[in-house]
Amino acid sequence: MRWNRLRIGLSAICAMALVAHDHPAEAQVIKAGPPSCPAVALTYDLCPVRTASGFDRELIDFLIANKIPATFFMSGRWMTRHDAEVKELLAVPFFEVGTHGEVHAHLPTHEMEEQQREIQGPVRVLKTKYGRSTTLFRPPYGEYNDQTVEAVKDLGLRFILWNIESGDPDPTLTADAILARVQKRMKPGSVIVLHANGKGKHTREVTETLATTLLPAKGLTPMTVSDLLRCNQATAPLKP
Repeated sequence: MRWNRLRIGLSAICAMALVAHDHPAEAQVIKAGPPSCPAVALTYDLCPVRTASGFDRELIDFLIANKIPATFFMSGRWMTRHDAEVKELLAVPFFEVGTHGEVHAHLPTHEMEEQQREIQGPVRVLKTKYGRSTTLFRPPYGEYNDQTVEAVKDLGLRFILWNIESGDPDPTLTADAILARVQKRMKPGSVIVLHANGKGKHTREVTETLATTLLPAKGLTPMTVSDLLRCNQATAPLKP
């Protein structure tokens, strides 16, 4: 049965940044699920793009056809340009959505009030335009400071990062290289960051190998972020 790298500069594409450590509020930042859960979260950022398609159709079709749970973090600017795709993702029962900032800004360069506006924008749009509430937020570029963490908390959101950065938007990485990066760090409770905006040349291929080969070999199954966070050994699904 088939289951359904370093920051490269301030202009780097989303999630290609090193995440700062030693924040006093670090405990508020979620990077992984419980290690007792034999599952991982496949997460896909939907950052705004200029040169790519903006939507990885082959990837989405694969996930849907194989009923693979996944979580998508949508930026507000991406949503305004992909109304039909937003509706499509929202209609899939085993998909989950979170937000990724309004214009994909470098949050630590902004004051608290500006950060709040950047964070809250797409949350409001999802609720008012699409009738969908979400509490999951991932900062653009993986960048944040203490004010970011406080803003997320004040807005009643959950701060979701990752513990495995696939590096899939890097055009110099082959599918095998991406898979080697992921496999080396993958363990129960892992949160893997990839992209569904067309920037990942090998994202569908990597996802397929993960879901059909590498995860089963490790006794792991894909889950949404929310399911992973409330998962434990007793409630995890059995291997097919």
